[in-house]
Amino acid sequence: MTPVTVRMHPPVEAALKRGGPVVALESTVMTHGLPRPENLRLAQELEELVRAGGGVPATVGVLRGELVIGLNASELEELANRLAHKASLWNLAVLAAAGHNAGTTVATTLHAAAMVGIKVFATGGIGGVHPGLKVIDESADLHALAGHRLVVVCAGAKSILNIPATLERLETLGVPVIGYRTDFLAGFYVPETRYPVAARLDSPEAIAQALAAQEALQLPAALLVAKPVSEGLTAQQLEVWLAQAQREIGVHGKDLTPYLLARLAELSAGRTVAINLRLLKENVMLATEIAGALAKPRRPLSVT
Repeated sequence: MTPVTVRMHPPVEAALKRGGPVVALESTVMTHGLPRPENLRLAQELEELVRAGGGVPATVGVLRGELVIGLNASELEELANRLAHKASLWNLAVLAAAGHNAGTTVATTLHAAAMVGIKVFATGGIGGVHPGLKVIDESADLHALAGHRLVVVCAGAKSILNIPATLERLETLGVPVIGYRTDFLAGFYVPETRYPVAARLDSPEAIAQALAAQEALQLPAALLVAKPVSEGLTAQQLEVWLAQAQREIGVHGKDLTPYLLARLAELSAGRTVAINLRLLKENVMLATEIAGALAKPRRPLSVT
């Protein structure tokens, strides 16, 4: 029986050992989110943004059954150009044992980052609770956020979700939702929703201090930092397109989110795709700033 292994890219391992800034990145946006060759180009651009900000990127993926934390250039290209599965926590072990290639979801990337001590992860939007379904359809992202203590930078929950129910679940699971320079939750394609966040923080340093407090208090959950996209849709525009896409729903489960996102891209003539790319890059830049703030010496918080 061949053992399943976990491997860190040497620059990632070296940065962690010296306490340097490292940013984890997921790979399903590359394996399942964009066509070739745009998928590889985006993954490379996101890594370059981390480097330009003084950090070390750690794109997570599964290659031939090995969980790799920090794909090198050739591995990134291999994963982008070959047929790959989508690895979530429920199927990660099976895919690894079978020797498959896979992109990692938010939940799996969170788990991988926490395994090796990476404290910041950037993504586009998290999964959550789907609306109007008789069968409960809830993303594994929510429970992963509840059980892994690091900073997750996103643009809120994906716009196709039941946002109030998702926020309620996050509160129940003990996940603090932080607005970056806003009092309201970022709405993925829409810069701001009408739903208030648990707290507002206005600087990477404040977020770093909040994570230090989370650690000192031994609270197990992630800090979910929601950053509004700089240019997005209006709520009215999104509602019209989303209502039409939802009327046409003929799928459920793991196929539902990709279907709705693809249909929104068609209805918006590609605008939602452009916004998705913009928010990903903006989130990576903020995550790199937060990782830099975490790498600076701070007065430790302690429980006396």
